[in-house]
Amino acid sequence: MKRVVTGISATLTAILLTVSLTTGTASATPPNIPSAATAASRLATLTVAAETNQSSYNRSLFNHWITISGACNTRETVLKRDGTGVVVDSSCAATSGRWYSPFDGATWTAASDVDIDHMVPLAEAWRSGAYAWTSAQRQSYANDLGGPELWAVTDNVNQAKGDQDPSTWQPPLGSFDCTYARAWIQVKFYWKLTLQSSEKSALQSMLATC
Repeated sequence: MKRVVTGISATLTAILLTVSLTTGTASATPPNIPSAATAASRLATLTVAAETNQSSYNRSLFNHWITISGACNTRETVLKRDGTGVVVDSSCAATSGRWYSPFDGATWTAASDVDIDHMVPLAEAWRSGAYAWTSAQRQSYANDLGGPELWAVTDNVNQAKGDQDPSTWQPPLGSFDCTYARAWIQVKFYWKLTLQSSEKSALQSMLATC
């Protein structure tokens, strides 16, 4: 009897381990994206100013990716959050799953094809006020899971975006403009970052599609 119980216990442990390494269906949408009306209201409160301190930017000033839970860092956490049927190994690396990229409408089954985009890029944040932050603030920003800052998207789309704001780059999928603008505004509002006049105009045009 003891041998049977031990066998059952081992089986249950294996099942629980498998479940713990697998996420369910995800919406591929980060949290706390405001409504169009709220976004428009918040956009009106943002300070319009010229960007500054561009020459002093260095990506290493924004410490990422950091450990979030157990063996999982920020990138791995977003892959699990925004993917469907994601399975990870003991080091939290995604071994399978599906990821929908809202920027371009593509779906990927290999985590290597997915980048984690900073909605408001680190360099853009730096030029918009983050140059004056502490190291701890910049780390919090670069790993912000509480708002719509981190997105799982097609890698080459993220690379094409680079550090551009909406006045020079917008998602290939035009139907995503409304959500993109609302998320961008929320990040700048929450983190008290400035924006350029051309950036504000672009965001207003994108909100008009909502």
